[in-house]
Amino acid sequence: MSAGRWRRLKDRLAGRVMGALAFLVAMLVFFIVVALATRARPLLDIQSPVVLLTSSEWHPRQGKFGFLTFIVGTVWVTVLAMVLAVPPCLLCAIYLAEYAPRRLRGTIKPVVDLLAGIPSVVYGLWGILMVVPFVRDVVTPLAARHLGAIPLLRADNPTGYGILSSGVVLAVMVFPVIISVTEEVIRAVPDGMREAALALGATRWQMIKGVALRRALPGIIAAVVLGFSRAFGETMAVMMVVGNVPQIPRSLFDAAYPLPALIANNYGEMMSIPLYDSALLAAALVLLLIVLAFTIMARVILLHAVRRAA
Repeated sequence: MSAGRWRRLKDRLAGRVMGALAFLVAMLVFFIVVALATRARPLLDIQSPVVLLTSSEWHPRQGKFGFLTFIVGTVWVTVLAMVLAVPPCLLCAIYLAEYAPRRLRGTIKPVVDLLAGIPSVVYGLWGILMVVPFVRDVVTPLAARHLGAIPLLRADNPTGYGILSSGVVLAVMVFPVIISVTEEVIRAVPDGMREAALALGATRWQMIKGVALRRALPGIIAAVVLGFSRAFGETMAVMMVVGNVPQIPRSLFDAAYPLPALIANNYGEMMSIPLYDSALLAAALVLLLIVLAFTIMARVILLHAVRRAA
């Protein structure tokens, strides 16, 4: 076999091997969904998925498994965390990409990256030691005194464990993901586009707002989606500060019980209860499908933003 033919054969073989590996990685999500659906089938065979998703009754010993309470708790915590995280993360990324001197950026970036490597249980302990007491002793009295008339800010839970504390902890946890990705995509905007805007008389902020951010919008959306995915499925830190009370929250100070905490707290316990194992795996399936739905929706928005930017 000639050397040229041997090289072409190796190229084709390498391409097929890498393609097969990429296909297997993509199929992992399908395999996980099938495994969870198979284990959850005993419950789904006797109870409608609509009832599971819309019922708030959770009485395993009575055979009642309603996920609405836990889904609402998960959404409350995640949305609050993203509301708290996205604006400061975007501003921090803009500063690092456009304003910060090289030496300062070289100092801050490793610290931000270090936050991503801190175990979630450490964040949870930090939340118990600092965030919960601050919410209990400072924020709750102020809210009860000045904002008690607003239903969303009624401070009826004096313990400090609740949605607000878990939202703050979760927001800090997604900081490094959003900041790192956003800063990189802003810095990836060609310098020629910046220089053209400045040459036309735009101020630095006008250049950032009208050129850099507009060009980097698809990447910024991707960064927010990554942060959302991290926040939605986070378990340990949220479980330690959210209160774990199965109720539909009415205020930011109420305790809640997100789906990940339900699974982590109960899986492996009370398995003598009929269908309890299937119910927890059905909860895991619901959690995965919600994340997939939001990811697909974000992907559609991302493609639309790419077309508009082009």
